[in-house]
Amino acid sequence: MRIYSLIITVIFFANGLRANQIDTLSIKNHLDKIINTEKSRNHRNIESLNYVANYIFNDFNKYADSVYYQPYIVDNKEYKNVVCVFGNQSAKTIVIGAHYDVCGNQDGADDNASGVVGLLELAKSLKGEKLNYRIEIVAYTLEEPPYFRTKNMGSFIHAKSLYENKTNVYGMFCLEMIGYFDDSKKSQDYPIGPLSLIYGNRGNYITLVNKFSKGQFSRTFNKQFKNQRLIKTKKFTAPAKMPGIDFSDHLNYWAFDFSALMLTDTAFYRNKNYHENTDTIETLDLLRMSKVIESVYNTIITMK
Repeated sequence: MRIYSLIITVIFFANGLRANQIDTLSIKNHLDKIINTEKSRNHRNIESLNYVANYIFNDFNKYADSVYYQPYIVDNKEYKNVVCVFGNQSAKTIVIGAHYDVCGNQDGADDNASGVVGLLELAKSLKGEKLNYRIEIVAYTLEEPPYFRTKNMGSFIHAKSLYENKTNVYGMFCLEMIGYFDDSKKSQDYPIGPLSLIYGNRGNYITLVNKFSKGQFSRTFNKQFKNQRLIKTKKFTAPAKMPGIDFSDHLNYWAFDFSALMLTDTAFYRNKNYHENTDTIETLDLLRMSKVIESVYNTIITMK
């Protein structure tokens, strides 16, 4: 095992990349902090949402060039995105997002504490890096029902602000459930059954979900992410109206004509704990989750 690790480290440095600093213990610690609130972090429990938002803010603040809240009012209550920024303000911007709220009363370990942990680990890894782009990492509120597909989604608020401020956005991707993997047969479903003939029926990969006419950013990201070869990866491109293809925060960036995609373990098409009390840390594959995050990091720092 030590010889294998040494070989991997040599390969990383030979390619100008830093050896993996994303460990499963750090992932587990973040998951514990995000999940273990007194009440579930849904739209009714403002105190729990604020606790998680503050935790994210304080962790971002250890690493980022700047950190701020993006508050807004819904039904006379204040909700807030948490935003951190790395890099030159004059450079094109890449947005990386994930939502921190849950649907109902549940832990939401995969949906979407896993994505938020991805943001936190990326922020830590990006500290001090020389970047080709300005990176804006955003933890969104109110992605879940009853606000999904409304202008009250945190990602809509953020995307609209970029559009109105005429921010030079190269592209966006969201981390939407990145921790559940299953190697058993028939563990993977699809919105259209025959797709299993193309993609297989084992839920053991991460998916890059794109729409047709996805834009230059998404094309480049797809290629460079798959080239990392750290995690089994499949690209899924379809019409924007196909069920499931827009089931996360990237849909609001499409609305403003930004190039955007979703990284996901395919949610309920694989993980039957989706929106259930069984969506717990114990169901996640933290090692493969770390490889997803590592692949994102390598893609970002090498993207031209």
